Amino acid sequence: MATYGRGFLVRFCANFSQRLSVSGCNLHRTLPVSSNGFHTCAGSSHTLLPTAQVTVTPKRHTSWFNTLTANQLWKGMLATTGKAQTKARGKRPAKRIKKDLNRGQFIGEGKANIAWPGLNAPILKDRTVQTMHVKEPDPEREERLLQIRSQWDKKKKRSIPPEQRGWTSKSWGGRRLGPPDPIPGETFEGFDSSVITVRRVFNMTGAKGRKRSMSALVVVGNKNGAIGYAHGKAPDVMSALRKAKNKAANYLHYIERYDDHTVYHDIESKFQVTRIRIRKQNKGYGLRCHRILKEICRLAGIKDLYARVHGSTNPINLSVAFINGLVNQETHQQIANRKGLHVVEFRKECGVLPIVVASPQNAAPRNEVEEEAWDKELPLEWKEEIPRKRVKNFVREGTIFF
Repeated sequence: MATYGRGFLVRFCANFSQRLSVSGCNLHRTLPVSSNGFHTCAGSSHTLLPTAQVTVTPKRHTSWFNTLTANQLWKGMLATTGKAQTKARGKRPAKRIKKDLNRGQFIGEGKANIAWPGLNAPILKDRTVQTMHVKEPDPEREERLLQIRSQWDKKKKRSIPPEQRGWTSKSWGGRRLGPPDPIPGETFEGFDSSVITVRRVFNMTGAKGRKRSMSALVVVGNKNGAIGYAHGKAPDVMSALRKAKNKAANYLHYIERYDDHTVYHDIESKFQVTRIRIRKQNKGYGLRCHRILKEICRLAGIKDLYARVHGSTNPINLSVAFINGLVNQETHQQIANRKGLHVVEFRKECGVLPIVVASPQNAAPRNEVEEEAWDKELPLEWKEEIPRKRVKNFVREGTIFF
């Protein structure tokens, strides 16, 4: 005779208390309970144990590994450890970049290609409620995912328009910031601004120690004679540039131009240990000077000019010396009033016939004219002399040199 344990009886009673199938119909049967709390079967002398109430609770498999967020997992992978990462010495491993593993995938879309109304498909279509259905297969889906994932480790090429690029790849010098911010009564229409230099500066404080900030020099102009420059200082670069740009609009100077394309005469300007010699040029000559001076000429509306820098090429000294030289130049009318003489110009197309460009306004021209040195035309220096062309060796006809 087979013997059964208590566990088997409990499972048997639990199954027995479920639905009974009688001739194809499902009927619920309840066993009578005796006074002692046990179930008894009719027509049988056996006593069954009380049935166990089973509660089924759905639960996802969880552990320490799937309780962390994606950002926490990436932080563990990309965190810098060791002294080599925090100090200036030591070898560093290749920099790892965070990747978007869900790139190219959308919620509700998968290999089965099922349309879920309200998730990846509209709920109503033609005034009828849509039901879940399988969409047409997309054979190109896997190819698109592979193509997107193959571009993870490829660096994107930055495409910057030529007018927004600076002088070099990563420096701020030469970049254009646009017009200054409008103020009540002035919109600065037609103005533009350029960055001359951006540098770090430090200040020692008693509370925070060495405090770092950014200093920027920006030039603003309307390309029609108005120009100004200013410094801006802030904890970050963008704030410093914005301060300098708006501040430069409050310190504008007007630059006199001859025929709206060049200066009136040669200029020599000096600031600290920087000396600049500026020469007037004809139309079509272009700008042949330092790149900082080219940017200032562009904003001032000067198209033809030659300038040579002697001494220090500090960006601040260059900007101050050049703008001071342009502001302090004299027009032909101012020279005529100061000298009391006519100012004439000799042109190549006119030969020896002079052209009067200005006459004294306050008084009649002087009759007695003394020979005076014309200080508005700078003599050539030894560095500016044109090198003599080398003459080829004389070759007699019929003579061959090997």
